[in-house]
Amino acid sequence: MLVPDRKVVRELLTRYASLRIAQAERHVPTAARELEDLSYTLCVMMGTSSIHDAIAKADALLLVKGRSEAADADGENGLTLVG
Repeated sequence: MLVPDRKVVRELLTRYASLRIAQAERHVPTAARELEDLSYTLCVMMGTSSIHDAIAKADALLLVKGRSEAADADGENGLTLVG
């Protein structure tokens, strides 16, 4: 299974959040269309049919990757002794 690039996922989530905030403040048709396109892209990238599921999977991907990278930086292998 292909794993999306973390940087791209983070950028998409950031853009999604910005557009949601902008749309909540004032509805703009072009921003609404961009939000729709971005939602579709996130769903495809994360292998879901729901934007809520896509966001949850993207958050989990960033969290897991972030933990393993932090462990690698510390010279650890990412495994813990506590279950």
